[in-house]
Amino acid sequence: MQGNKPVFLVVGLGNPGPEYVGTRHNVGFMAVQDLAGPDATWKNELFAKTCKFDIDGVRVIFAMPQTFMNASGRAVRAIVDYYKIPIENVTVIHDDMDLKLGDMRTKIGGSSAGHNGIKSIDSAIGREYRRIRIGIDHPRDLGLPIDAADWVLGRFTRAQMNEIYKVIEQINL
Repeated sequence: MQGNKPVFLVVGLGNPGPEYVGTRHNVGFMAVQDLAGPDATWKNELFAKTCKFDIDGVRVIFAMPQTFMNASGRAVRAIVDYYKIPIENVTVIHDDMDLKLGDMRTKIGGSSAGHNGIKSIDSAIGREYRRIRIGIDHPRDLGLPIDAADWVLGRFTRAQMNEIYKVIEQINL
């Protein structure tokens, strides 16, 4: 807690840098930017870009780790430790190839399902945080001969991006 206010952390996963903007792996970044709003002031701190809001006596910190996806746990751990945020107050938003484009699921804990950003966070803070998984399709389900790593680093079409933002609008923190 910071002062007497409960603190909540909402982390969007992605890769830093302009070359990754609009890629499937950056769905988490897209979500937190949208949730924070167009007037949010982002600052670099603790291995992440963050912005903070006080809403109804609660401090909410939105974060985009700048450590690359596979090392996201380093940034999340630094923020959780610095602000003394209990794991049950952490929400991580990320892409999920096992869900169809436009689908969203929420869960607490569970397997990383091979997602390297989630593996990194699990090893840094444990598994009992809230996850919001946003579907990006899997190339095999679409009959595409594309490697999964290349798929997540590929860009959405305009129509797919519209579907993603429809899902993001449904996120309930």
